[in-house]
Amino acid sequence: MKLHWIKTSWIIKKLFSNYVWDLPNTGNKVYLSFDDGPIPEITEWVLEELKIHKAKATFFCIGDNIEKHPEIFKKVINEGHAIGNHTFNHLNGWKTTTEGYIENFMRCEKSIQKFAINLKPKLFRPPYGKIKISQSKQIRKLGYKIIMWDVLSGDFDQNLPKEECLENVLSNIESGSIIVFHDSVKAFKNLEYVLPKTLTYLEKNNFICDIIE
Repeated sequence: MKLHWIKTSWIIKKLFSNYVWDLPNTGNKVYLSFDDGPIPEITEWVLEELKIHKAKATFFCIGDNIEKHPEIFKKVINEGHAIGNHTFNHLNGWKTTTEGYIENFMRCEKSIQKFAINLKPKLFRPPYGKIKISQSKQIRKLGYKIIMWDVLSGDFDQNLPKEECLENVLSNIESGSIIVFHDSVKAFKNLEYVLPKTLTYLEKNNFICDIIE
């Protein structure tokens, strides 16, 4: 995935106002999110880092990974973090028929409900941020909020130096920001460096890391 932007512009937010890009508030809250898990060791490492800093986050999970690692998925829930649907097989909506996309979305929903009955809020993040209007309409009709982002860390980009990844985050965070990280093998080289420093920065600057609702 090529990194197109770090800070989402107001124009994009206005053009796609049916999606949630940030959550402005007066409580100095920010919203950390992690895509693509649960993954053994990596998701568990993320949970430990969050616990150290008393931070909450939202995990957008791939259904196939939930099925493979249910104990880690349940641990995410039990530690008070929010869960979102990220399709069963990390599908690119632009390259998938609407019927196929919704079927894959529902398959992930079933995996979530297997371990988290009546989970609320109902959140969805399209892999790669790519989703057709027809797909979006059907998912929103099912009561889901489509959660995008305000700050893209770029941790998944293996050509991006970890120091630049950190700068992407720290120079763009503000109250209400939704920040994207990935609890994946691909991203871990950057995440391992960036997440602890981000959490320390947020703590020192009196930000509160909350779940997306």
